[in-house]
Amino acid sequence: MDWTGWAVFGLVATGALTALLSLSQLAGWTRMDLPLLLGTIFAADTDRARAIGFVIHLANGQVFALVYAAAFAARGHAGLAFGASLGALHALVSLAILVPALPAVHPRMASARAGPATGAVLEPPGPLALNYGRRTALVTLAAHIAYGAVLGVLLNPR
Repeated sequence: MDWTGWAVFGLVATGALTALLSLSQLAGWTRMDLPLLLGTIFAADTDRARAIGFVIHLANGQVFALVYAAAFAARGHAGLAFGASLGALHALVSLAILVPALPAVHPRMASARAGPATGAVLEPPGPLALNYGRRTALVTLAAHIAYGAVLGVLLNPR
């Protein structure tokens, strides 16, 4: 396993993914703010929540980079196409399962059944996170494909 590559390039890939998501938000293509979504699980103050969420996002990026590195090692090769395909799978699982499940565990997120009257401050993401904008799913898919491609190119599978 490429431990040094995992440690360094996991951060590089997570940085690329985060930059793409942030730039997409600034461009108005999505309203999804992943550090805010993650951080408000632990803090009500949005500035503090963003900082906490950013650290969680970086840690998650490292965990997923480890999974990608293990997949590359198991296959005996990495590469742009394989990394990008893992990134697409990662995005689809996130959008179809993980993000829509957030209202069930997030203390500050409304759900489709119990709206903001419950004291929630965040809108539920909805299917494929489309409540955060029509382009959110495409932006998320593109960012995760880039994440996987970066890891596929930079990680040594052995």
